[in-house]
Amino acid sequence: MVSDQARADAATLIHDVYSALAARVTTSILGQDRVIEQSLVCLLAGGHLLLEGVPGVAKTRLAKSIAAAFGGEVRRIQFTPDLLPSDLLGAEVPQDGGFAFLPGPIFANVVHADEINRGMPKTQSAFLEAMEEKQVTVVSQRAPFPLSPPFFVVATENPIEHEGAFPLPEALLDRFLMRVEMGYPDARTEAQVLRTEDLRDNAHSAVVSRDQVVAVHESVGLIEATDEVCAYIVRLVQATRDRANGLTHGASPRAGKGLLAVSRVHAAIQGRTHVSVDDVKAFARPSLAHRVIAAVGSSRSAAGEAIDRLLKSVPSGAQPSAGT
Repeated sequence: MVSDQARADAATLIHDVYSALAARVTTSILGQDRVIEQSLVCLLAGGHLLLEGVPGVAKTRLAKSIAAAFGGEVRRIQFTPDLLPSDLLGAEVPQDGGFAFLPGPIFANVVHADEINRGMPKTQSAFLEAMEEKQVTVVSQRAPFPLSPPFFVVATENPIEHEGAFPLPEALLDRFLMRVEMGYPDARTEAQVLRTEDLRDNAHSAVVSRDQVVAVHESVGLIEATDEVCAYIVRLVQATRDRANGLTHGASPRAGKGLLAVSRVHAAIQGRTHVSVDDVKAFARPSLAHRVIAAVGSSRSAAGEAIDRLLKSVPSGAQPSAGT
């Protein structure tokens, strides 16, 4: 039984860490407050982020700014068709008459996988174990290599360029807690960007520690989610599996768990110790749309639009029991 004080302490920790990170990141990323909020909620919920946007809208800067804000090591990997799994994970090199494992760029706190859809499916899939288990297995080694927490993958996609790109496999998409669309800034913000001479990140400007981020991960589960809220998430996720709703492939149980986690973080940053249905609705589209498949021939935005329709049609209140 979790005490009210434990819930309050958890909510305060999550709120304070989020507020510090958001204040820091918004100094170098202008006009993208909603994207920053979603990205930081994803980080604090312990998930991974798929960031979609055209070149030049500060996707790389966002990944670097988040890492700088908690003093994390960040590594950027430029995906190309000739990139190999060993280029990500590491390789064995000769040493003292034998072999030693040389860790790859995946051994960082924030891994920026730039244009991940340009990598071959085999290379994309090299992320699976790392993202789910927070470890890397090398065939010749007896035990897997753990990744230092926090471990946060920020993968980027260019939505308008398809030549030389490979669709992400469903198994990999399901490992991303959220997919966030990063669009163009408005005219006022873009003018401010032009007038601002230096928005470079300062590697020494961490406002929270890595340990604090890890502590948040361990505290998220203390935020209360009632049976009613959990039942609503289940109804929403199960509705995505109904072909009558315009989807040919629905969300997995992992999607429901992820949606609950981000809803708990959102509740805490709003100053509450319990999750509301509104928290769930606020993050349903970025948490579910990339995990479902719309009917063949549908527009690129069809999956997200289907989730929006379900948010309007799936009842959010308590359901009557059988026989009543």
